[in-house]
Amino acid sequence: MTIEFQVRKDNFAEHRLIDAASAAKDESLTAGTVRVKVERFAFTANNITYAAAGEQIGYWQFFPPTGVDADGWGIIPVWGFAEVTASTTDDMPVGERLFGYFPTATIHDMSPTLITRQGFIEGAGHRSHLPPAYNRYTRVNGEPGYDRATDNERMLLWPLYITSFCLWDALKDSDWHDAQQVVVVSASSKTSIGLAYALHDDSSAPPAAAITSPRNLAFVRELGLYQQSVTYDSLADIDATIPTVIVDMSGNAEVLGQLHRHLGDNMQRCINVGLTHWDEAGSADGIITERSEFFFAPSHIQKRLQDWGPEAFSQKTATFMQETAAKSRTWLQFRQLGGLEGLAEVYGDVCAGRVPANEALIVEL
Repeated sequence: MTIEFQVRKDNFAEHRLIDAASAAKDESLTAGTVRVKVERFAFTANNITYAAAGEQIGYWQFFPPTGVDADGWGIIPVWGFAEVTASTTDDMPVGERLFGYFPTATIHDMSPTLITRQGFIEGAGHRSHLPPAYNRYTRVNGEPGYDRATDNERMLLWPLYITSFCLWDALKDSDWHDAQQVVVVSASSKTSIGLAYALHDDSSAPPAAAITSPRNLAFVRELGLYQQSVTYDSLADIDATIPTVIVDMSGNAEVLGQLHRHLGDNMQRCINVGLTHWDEAGSADGIITERSEFFFAPSHIQKRLQDWGPEAFSQKTATFMQETAAKSRTWLQFRQLGGLEGLAEVYGDVCAGRVPANEALIVEL
């Protein structure tokens, strides 16, 4: 039986659980494919960003929903682990454990290509034009020193902190856009914290300033990563006399408009990344569009794979991941959820931003 967690594309706060067994999942597999059971995945505000940007970036296209009335519904992608339960290729045996990009569903069929001992590329035709970084899967059984005890940190932090790493790398490569401070909007998000770790550990980086909600202000200050921490109603406290680069994880147009007006000519660059405040996205007066840009981590990953080569890229990112994950253990708390039903119970809280900043949701199927 295949259960899918589906959301409305035009109102993704609306969701449902669908038994898709009768819709499209034939028991037989075509040649060269495998069937996997999704074991567990992390669910964060980053997944809500996937939904908010589903049409613009193509996130809805990865895992088309099934069911007789699937029109208008979508499946949010997640990062997690799955086990091969059926296979028609000798190169991918039953029992293989995989890490990568999966649907919020219990069962998923895949078409592995370019298979190595380390992993493979998903070869499904409908995914061939989508960002390559999302089509790479790791065979964890063959990883040297693989420790299953670190699964939670991996599926939660890898997709977030890889973006953090890429942001830091891109900012450094641009000589910080000649800024003397980096203002991080929605500073309590885990991607923001990963970036703050990178900036804090880089002696050449400008100091970071945090903008967050009153509810998360104490938590952000206790991290000790930001030189200054203010709330959304205190934007005027940000120093507007020095050149500044903004890294925005919120997508809150009204906040950005106020901040751009406050900084004026000293707003060197605004890097738009996430949509933690997806319900307040849009346009607003004061946004300096000619000095704003959208940052897409998979594109930067492809650039660095070409610049450095896969081995060097893996070494650099693995070191960053290990170091920042270790630091994150001081504040990160995991919360286990029972199945897709458990996700459905807290989904509204995730959409509304009511999940505590130090909490990490892990869905066990």
